[in-house]
Amino acid sequence: MARPPAPGSVIVPDWHESPEGKEYLACILRKNRRRVFGLLERPVLPPPLAIDTASYKIFVSGKSGVGKTALVAKLAGLEVPVVHHETTGIQTTVVFWPAKLQTSDRVVMFRFEFWDCGETALKKFDHMLPACKEKTDAFLFLFSFTDRASFEDLPGQLARITGEAPGVVRMVVGSKFDQYMHTDVPERDLTAFRQAWELPLLRVKSVPGRRLADGRTLDGRAGLADIAHVLNGLVEQLWHQDQVAAGLLPNTPDNTPS
Repeated sequence: MARPPAPGSVIVPDWHESPEGKEYLACILRKNRRRVFGLLERPVLPPPLAIDTASYKIFVSGKSGVGKTALVAKLAGLEVPVVHHETTGIQTTVVFWPAKLQTSDRVVMFRFEFWDCGETALKKFDHMLPACKEKTDAFLFLFSFTDRASFEDLPGQLARITGEAPGVVRMVVGSKFDQYMHTDVPERDLTAFRQAWELPLLRVKSVPGRRLADGRTLDGRAGLADIAHVLNGLVEQLWHQDQVAAGLLPNTPDNTPS
């Protein structure tokens, strides 16, 4: 796998906060609420704003209870479950996200199809893990800042994936970062992990999203601001990997452990 690009080198940082970016984001919002898209649906843009779409499949991996379903819900603008219930079977969620490329100033709509499967189902049914991994473009490895064992489990997960799918994008996400005062994973361990694996490591909060004036409905724009760093990170890694695979960029090997 190619070495990950430097943050901000592939897409224009914070473009989603610009007037142009907000114009494109309007297609995934409805009255400041996030629109929910089915597998066969897509945003509708006015003809002057028509852009190409790049689609990717992403498998969310991690121990039970680390917040896989909660993360996908936040990325999609859905309610985050208050009580943990293990996912039964495979759950797929579609998220659209526009981004502006640095080199060409071109705007591309990215379609992410997140696959989430409960740990019990993966162990019980042999066909589920192969189905989740098949034609996957990226793996999101989750750990919880409040669960030391989930962090210590990462190297084993990463080593297995490196052997099985060496060309697939890998990213690490630490959940429940808002509970950092009670963390079981100190900063020195995160630094050592990043140095050893040379992988992007992002942090997300588990607090419920902000609400509109009615006090009930999730604020779609505020929710996008909370998770933009994760979606932008995925865009950068996946687009860079595609450019390397197409021979448009040199392949600089990473130095992660095998």
